[in-house]
Amino acid sequence: MADLLFCEPTELYNILNQVSKLSRLAEPNYLCLLDVRSKRQYEESHVITALRVKKRAHQYLIPESVDLECVRYCIVYDSNTSSLELCIRRQLNEEEEEEETGGGEELLPGPAVEFGQILIHFTRQPVYVLRGGYECFSGMYHFFRTQKIIWMPQELDAFQPYPVEILPGRVYLGKVSQACNAKMHKDLKIKAHVNISMETTPYFVGNADKLLHIKLEDTPDSFLFTYFRHICHFIELHLRLHSVILVFSTRGISRSVAAVVALLMHYNEETLKRSWAHVKKCKTNMRPNRALVAQLLEWEKVLHGQYLTDISEPIY
Repeated sequence: MADLLFCEPTELYNILNQVSKLSRLAEPNYLCLLDVRSKRQYEESHVITALRVKKRAHQYLIPESVDLECVRYCIVYDSNTSSLELCIRRQLNEEEEEEETGGGEELLPGPAVEFGQILIHFTRQPVYVLRGGYECFSGMYHFFRTQKIIWMPQELDAFQPYPVEILPGRVYLGKVSQACNAKMHKDLKIKAHVNISMETTPYFVGNADKLLHIKLEDTPDSFLFTYFRHICHFIELHLRLHSVILVFSTRGISRSVAAVVALLMHYNEETLKRSWAHVKKCKTNMRPNRALVAQLLEWEKVLHGQYLTDISEPIY
């Protein structure tokens, strides 16, 4: 039997924005996102790709269109569950009309937890309950709300992932094409750029306070180490100003990744191994080249006075 765990809104956001060659949402066994709210609420709006869970005779029905044994991420949400514990819930006369009054109260799990407890008998991977439910997630990421119910494979292939979130609502990691995307820029409220590529973007041109452009090619001998302190200070200044920063490179998997790993090591006073693991969780296709990994190890020595991470073993 699988575990039932919480999923933070930022985790779901990053899961929705993972890529291989295309968006990973196009993979049939990647994500099963399940909405246990009422039919009316679901039709008003829901998270993209979410399936509505139906009931028959007050019993949840397992979606037949999904092979739950093979799904990598199975995530359930309701309106606002914020605890995996039992809570007091009013019994309803009509399951789909939350405004209806019922005949008393009883100690019950939230709807997402209740359904999640059923799902763990059908999955191999953990089942996740979205903390704060739809209300919290849609408040943070309104641009992922939709009324669309059926997604064709070609639509999922064409889905344009957003930059991943490294520090929730504060630091994002992406690629040049995302840095040039006006809608993403507006939706994420980006106020500053760290561009580690040879390309230029239309934002903050000539504004050294909001644009740090490090012109560095993606080659095995690229030397980013000398810029780590400048990158950290630039980003930390904007964090104090409550600005949202996008760090990016051409493909967003090597140079910019090394920069955000260096930032986390400095900002959180962490080891290379711990910071690497955090970024890897946020962006699963990250691939800094070995030279950059070695430079990050030197940065670890600068910050901690000694080498604490063994890079002779692959940390990918």
